[in-house]
Amino acid sequence: MTKIVFIGAGSTVFAKNLLGDILNFPELAEATLTLFDIDEKRLRETETLAHAAAQGLGARPKIETTTQRRAALDGANYALNMIQVGGYEPATVLDFEIPKKYGLRQTIADTLGIGGIMRGLRTIPVLLEMSREMEELCPDVLHLNYVNPMAMNTWALNRGSLIQTVGLCHSVPHTAGELALDLGIPAETISYLVAGINHMAFYLRLEHEGENLYPQLRQVLAEGRIPAHNRVRYEMFKRLGYFVTESSEHFSEYVPWFIKRDRPDLIERYNIPLDEYPYRCQVQMQAWDLAQARRAAGEALQAEEIVAAVGDLPIMPTALQSIARTYSDLNSFQLSGEYGSLIIHSRETGRPRVVYGNVMNNGLIDNLPQGCCVEVPCLVDQNGVQPTRIGALPPHLAALMQTNINVQSLTVEAALTGQREHIYHAAMLDPHTAAELDLDQIWSLVDDLIEAHGDRLADFN
Repeated sequence: MTKIVFIGAGSTVFAKNLLGDILNFPELAEATLTLFDIDEKRLRETETLAHAAAQGLGARPKIETTTQRRAALDGANYALNMIQVGGYEPATVLDFEIPKKYGLRQTIADTLGIGGIMRGLRTIPVLLEMSREMEELCPDVLHLNYVNPMAMNTWALNRGSLIQTVGLCHSVPHTAGELALDLGIPAETISYLVAGINHMAFYLRLEHEGENLYPQLRQVLAEGRIPAHNRVRYEMFKRLGYFVTESSEHFSEYVPWFIKRDRPDLIERYNIPLDEYPYRCQVQMQAWDLAQARRAAGEALQAEEIVAAVGDLPIMPTALQSIARTYSDLNSFQLSGEYGSLIIHSRETGRPRVVYGNVMNNGLIDNLPQGCCVEVPCLVDQNGVQPTRIGALPPHLAALMQTNINVQSLTVEAALTGQREHIYHAAMLDPHTAAELDLDQIWSLVDDLIEAHGDRLADFN
């Protein structure tokens, strides 16, 4: 039977979504599902949800749990990776609080910026260690990576390992759904072509029944109908002519124009949620505790109750509503829209699908560096994941992406070579960090973060 391993299964809500996705397919309903995590308590919670999913969907998988990674990987056909090295506390907290002492503020800090650099340096060595075990125990496994920073991690894995890794992110279909809502069009009727790098890919084509939707989006701009949470992306659409895939709170820290310590008016004008990710983590932890208490008592939980319980934290209303819906509905196992189960199903059955994957730029995008990590449409069938050649991007989009690729490249180089100087250079070239700090501050900040993270980082020379 097909063996699907969940690495970091203690990410219970995300694992629950993927479990439901997989077991919704009759062809996968008897697969072996191996749940692995180093946190035994969270692992047991996910195991409970896995059995609930199987029962609720009438599936009969073999469900295994283990805290031993080698045992989990042995003979795996697919590995779904969702780990977070260092967790929320202390690692993520340090990534926010130490830069804040220098006047450097962030929103999410998991993709780029000084927070993304440090998360990448914590995570890449662990992923490479896993990949070496995969080479020994399951060399033909398809590794589906959901771990951020997506581009850095996927790039490092494909450089440092023989295991086939594809990075997966839901920003492309989620943004299409948001735009459909803005335009009053059913999401399933929109077609698009997207390409670029993770969290900075653009809709090169956006259509409804063959009609270009960009004129309608410009009308949203002209009429002032921009959603409050999406002002940054609409501003970039106005300036660039193409809509970007990742959310405004993410995108605002990938560029030098929106978050400035001496311009609070920009923060207000573009509705930028500083420290959003730490607050979001706190909301999720409170929501999880409330949901677990209600489950133990056999009681239902309404999304409105979660909002009332945690609504005093300064989190974007759209994020709060999404979290509330998710945690109030832990017994629902409908399809989530994540790509992981679709890839597995297409490979197992031969049913062709197109998904968006993060893969190496081997002749896919002409005006981005060859060998960097790009996000492009991929055909999936029994032959595997087959990326689509795009050609050249509009030159201004490629130039903008290059500013982020520079940081990704140097962070990967630091992780693979152990050379400390590459960390300084990555931070120096980061658009947001460079816009806020001088060179002495940047080097001092890097030193402070390396010291604070201690054993969570490899030794750098």
